[in-house]
Amino acid sequence: MDLSRRIDKAMSAAIAHAQGADNGATPGRLAAALNYAVTPGGARIRPTICLSVALACGDDRPALADRAAIALELIHCASLVHDDLPAFDNADFRRGKPTVHLAYSEPLAVLTGDSLIIAAFDALAGAPEADAMRALRLVRLLAHHTGMPHGICAGQGWESESRVDLRAYHRSKTGALFMAATQMGALAAGHEPEPWEELGARIGEAFQVADDLRDALYDERALGKPAGQDAVNARPSAVEELGVQGAIKRLQDILSGAIASIPSCPGEAQLAQLVRVYAERMTPVAPVRV
Repeated sequence: MDLSRRIDKAMSAAIAHAQGADNGATPGRLAAALNYAVTPGGARIRPTICLSVALACGDDRPALADRAAIALELIHCASLVHDDLPAFDNADFRRGKPTVHLAYSEPLAVLTGDSLIIAAFDALAGAPEADAMRALRLVRLLAHHTGMPHGICAGQGWESESRVDLRAYHRSKTGALFMAATQMGALAAGHEPEPWEELGARIGEAFQVADDLRDALYDERALGKPAGQDAVNARPSAVEELGVQGAIKRLQDILSGAIASIPSCPGEAQLAQLVRVYAERMTPVAPVRV
């Protein structure tokens, strides 16, 4: 089974479980909002990286790796639902369709994000007893990269500070779930997660710089969401700090070291090729904003 099919199958199962269709009456609009928030799936780069690392490390427990990958994606989707709320970015579109708070209401958007977070940890907690120790460590890794002081919650918190450490901001807001992806993929396959942190950090920083560039250079149609939001919301960005050319140079510098940071593993060559492919996709080509 290819990775996209593994991810789709596991995501469908996790959402169906969260909706509780087989457990009596449930709030139908909230159940529908859960599915709305995770579809279409977008690039699903984080679960793909997680499973790719697991495969590179032997993937001896694929069902556990699937749970880890989906837990990551559920946390990511939850963060998007919350980020889009009027209290934060006040976005109208996400992945080419109205954001959850516009489609279902602000209260249901808050509850949707909350429910997806719970579903993420429930996915890991539902691992069979034989995988309990790895699953517990996966829970702790995911919690570390989701909350305070260094997870995506901290990343959002930096936007309320008068002075922002851009490197710490990027590492928390975007890098945290990429570090979780590489570390959780390795751990799910029985490898120690610490050596995989640097690769995740590099990919995450590169992804954030690329996102800053796309926000500055591309239009809403190309992005599938509002453009120019960093400037509108006065958010720190690589483009603001370094300029367009400086940000592109920074992106290239980050990516050049990513492959070298891959720990020794059976699938090292295949993983290096995957990083090269993502590097090509992340690098902005030409401005399209008018």
